[in-house]
Amino acid sequence: MTEMIKAEAERQAPCAGLRIGDVAPDFSARSTTGDVRLSDYRGRWLILFSHPADFTPVCTTEFVALAQSASEFEQRDCALMALSVDSLFSHFAWLRLIRDRYDIEVRFPIVEDPTLVIGRAYGMVAPNDSDSATVRTTFFIDATGVIRAMTCYPANVGRSTPEMLRTLDALQAVDDGPVLAPANWAPGEALLAQPDASLDTVFSAKGQTDWFMKETKRGSRK
Repeated sequence: MTEMIKAEAERQAPCAGLRIGDVAPDFSARSTTGDVRLSDYRGRWLILFSHPADFTPVCTTEFVALAQSASEFEQRDCALMALSVDSLFSHFAWLRLIRDRYDIEVRFPIVEDPTLVIGRAYGMVAPNDSDSATVRTTFFIDATGVIRAMTCYPANVGRSTPEMLRTLDALQAVDDGPVLAPANWAPGEALLAQPDASLDTVFSAKGQTDWFMKETKRGSRK
């Protein structure tokens, strides 16, 4: 019974193999822009995301949206890299279709992973899965190669490009100092100060929440 529960947990939570704060596993692979190595992206941010399959409706809308917003990620010094189990030539054919149908060129690399080696290393697929048709995972990797955030979506729900940009903005903003990004934070809005864990601060605060809820400088987009 324990093994059954464990197997089901791995299937329901494909991100569970890696945690925030882990160094992203390095890999080299073929992609639509040539051979790529993850560690070559050190020195800038990288968003690595998987998609279930080429020539699928939700994935197509995601790639159109991300290609249209590619310059916004570039302004934040962040590269995009996609991954799926489909072959390189399948990727090429799909990108040609996207260009012809939507008049947009997808120029960020799409990595092929037919053996699921990369997907399993990142916990994008459960160990016994033969394909990644249920996986839509995103890793936000900082300039030092550390995973700073992860999201997992089911195959039938597409990602939000504005939320990906907002998450990236928030992660970069909190790197500027010991500050916190509140719910729904957007560039230009106030960040929160780290609470001062001191009894004197608690007793001297003017309001009941002032010692732990304190706005600080406004975070700007990099």
